[in-house]
Amino acid sequence: MNELMQYAFAWFSGLMLGGVFFGGLWWTVKSVLSEKFSPAWLLVSWLLRMAVALTGFYLFGREHWQLLLSCLLGFVMARALVKWLTPLWESQQALQDSVSKNAP
Repeated sequence: MNELMQYAFAWFSGLMLGGVFFGGLWWTVKSVLSEKFSPAWLLVSWLLRMAVALTGFYLFGREHWQLLLSCLLGFVMARALVKWLTPLWESQQALQDSVSKNAP
């Protein structure tokens, strides 16, 4: 049971790492396109996201390759989750913006 908990924790950690990485990517691109930040922010964001992700992979994968694989699985699943959730969030944001513009 202890080994199963380690795999589950590594998977969940990979899910969180992926959420930070891909969510941060989405936020960065959205911010640069809306001209809130300069394009140099893309490089800074990439360095920060890579540092967080690689540190997390190192912490979980240094003992056993199976834990690293479990972490990577969570990371890839987070990509699919962020890809699925961002259009939903965008449409909700657009709806709220249109309601606030039409309000008296």
